[in-house]
Amino acid sequence: MRKISVLLFLAWVGFLFYAGIALFTSGFLLTRLELTNHSSCQEPPGPGSLPWGSRGEPGACWMASRFSRLVLVLIDALRFDFAQPQLSHVSGEPPVSLPFLGKLGFLQRILEIQPHHARLYQSKVDPPTTTMQRLKALTTGSLPTFIDAGSNFASYAIAEDNLVKQLTSTGRRVVFMGDETWNDLFPGAFSQAFFFPSFDVRDLHTVDNGILEHLYPIMDSGEWDVLITHFLGVDHCGHKHGPHHPEMAKKLSQMDQVIQGLVERLENDTLLVVTGDHGMTTSGNHGGDSELETSAALFLYSPTALFPSAPPEEPEVIPQISLVPTLALLLGLPIPFGNIGEVIAEVFSEVEDSQPHSSTLAQASALHLNAQQVSRFLHTYSTAAQDLQVKELHRLQNLFSKASADYQRLLQSPQGAEAALQTVITELQQFLRGVRAMCIESWARFSLSFLLLHLLAAGIPITTPGPFTVPWQAVSAWAFMATQTFYSTGHQPVFPAIHWHAAFVGVPEGHDFTWLSALLVGTNTFASHILFAVGCPLLLLWPFLCESQGPRKRRQPPGNEAEARVRPEEEEEPLMEMRLRDAPHHFNAALLQLGLKYLFVLGIQILACALAASILRRHLMVWKVFAPKFIFEAMGFIVSSVGLCLGIALVMRVDGAVSSWFRQLVLAQQKAGEQSSLVYTGAGSSAREAQSHLLPPCSQDLLASGTSLFYNSKS
Repeated sequence: MRKISVLLFLAWVGFLFYAGIALFTSGFLLTRLELTNHSSCQEPPGPGSLPWGSRGEPGACWMASRFSRLVLVLIDALRFDFAQPQLSHVSGEPPVSLPFLGKLGFLQRILEIQPHHARLYQSKVDPPTTTMQRLKALTTGSLPTFIDAGSNFASYAIAEDNLVKQLTSTGRRVVFMGDETWNDLFPGAFSQAFFFPSFDVRDLHTVDNGILEHLYPIMDSGEWDVLITHFLGVDHCGHKHGPHHPEMAKKLSQMDQVIQGLVERLENDTLLVVTGDHGMTTSGNHGGDSELETSAALFLYSPTALFPSAPPEEPEVIPQISLVPTLALLLGLPIPFGNIGEVIAEVFSEVEDSQPHSSTLAQASALHLNAQQVSRFLHTYSTAAQDLQVKELHRLQNLFSKASADYQRLLQSPQGAEAALQTVITELQQFLRGVRAMCIESWARFSLSFLLLHLLAAGIPITTPGPFTVPWQAVSAWAFMATQTFYSTGHQPVFPAIHWHAAFVGVPEGHDFTWLSALLVGTNTFASHILFAVGCPLLLLWPFLCESQGPRKRRQPPGNEAEARVRPEEEEEPLMEMRLRDAPHHFNAALLQLGLKYLFVLGIQILACALAASILRRHLMVWKVFAPKFIFEAMGFIVSSVGLCLGIALVMRVDGAVSSWFRQLVLAQQKAGEQSSLVYTGAGSSAREAQSHLLPPCSQDLLASGTSLFYNSKS
């Protein structure tokens, strides 16, 4: 078998596995078609008159703007309980004080002193809880795709309709300062920008201090309409120390002072939003879907009254993407085209109007605009893609049609329709929440194509006769040792456990090369897969290791018994590596057999992960355990298959060099025999004596063994 044929066949088998992994990934992980459509003021989201459209107020779009300015403070990893009071206790038990509790004291005082101006919500985050996916959700109102978690190393510009694009298209001056990830997501979108590197999680102060250096001067200058800040100190402190460290208390106290300074500078036409993009675990990490990771704080404040009633005892839980349509309508912007979030209805109440009917109608109008926009998105998306559940889609569209008809009818005769308006609000909320649930379920559907391709790859015959057959238990043990080494070196198949500090190995002062960081972290994570895959061809020595040591008679092939009786001397069978030259026509086939066995064992592992993820795809821990495990196994398989091909190619190269060397030795022996017959003709002379005069002593033993192997292979 030719060497190139072995490598091509292994590459083809690997391609079958790659195709199966790709099909399963596209069918199971959260994936969706990203539409490039954009909303505009000139195109209403649906038929019917727009609320307050006849007033002709400046800045009015789908709805008249309530605020002309916005200050958005994004505190990375601001977990919801970070905004809780100092003492947290259960009735009958002593109070428990945690270092991070009660550090946002000014925020708590505002909630108590001005209940109609401020509100605290628990923002429920969709997994994965990685920064780039959260920024996409906070600006587009859509669901992030889980597969995009890997693009945290290299974020790309958002092509979907989003709040930043809507702001810039209407001529708003958007100023940003903070995490440089925003520059990748929104290149050239800001009138002023102060970007700071975000990758060094050991640095708690550079980004935050850089923001504070520019924040208040920019705010006092008035040369802005929207001011966005992205603080990283809390997140980096969690990664470095954890939430229970005293440094976390200092960071939260610093953020509390920032909020106080902003509130003191706000004007009546400005809305302040303070939110976290995600939470963090008890160890300070994030990326999964645990309660602590998906629970973030959301604080709204307006110098003028914004809420018609006092806040509830327990803060309301709202989806994180609800902030997108809410801010769009409050600022007089169109809701981004792909948004599936639900507006926070209470902020659209008519606070100054004593008529409850007016507040209810304002809430119904905002929800109806939101529902029209979502219905338009569903219609466009279902036309371009076929991954939404048809039956559920029709049910939701019928629900929206009924609620929309009831709303239009109530607009014609609004008097005495308080109860009917509440019914319409309930129906619209059911529609919006049903759409979000359908999208989550439809964009995580399992595909059986992976199983078919996997079975096709696994069904390839891999049993070939020959003297180098490696048993299955040896190949399986080798593959399991790679897995054991992965865990024993401190790795786990979850994103929060990735050794991010490996990105700075050899460069303690840091660097600006994103690709180098990705390479270092990837090599550190999959080092065991690389080493064991490249070293897999060493298993060809397994049969020889299992044999007893010492000289043995060479086994004669069937039919050569007579020749063996004629030959009086016994030939010793070469040991260990020398036997690799005993049957060169079987050597390449043995390498192919070994490679296929190793790929098969690795394929069984990834198949088990795929089955676990698909069977438990509705499990609460699917995004925490099963999906990350599948991704790590898939990446490990790809790395191992490439390493295996490189290892086999290296062994073939060495085998070719050894074969050439043996041929040179045989030719040297033949020449030595010819010359010895001419020079040494007396009795007692032998070919071996002539050989000892012409060849170095270090080659004589190898030559004797190589000669026998050569003639045996020729026979």
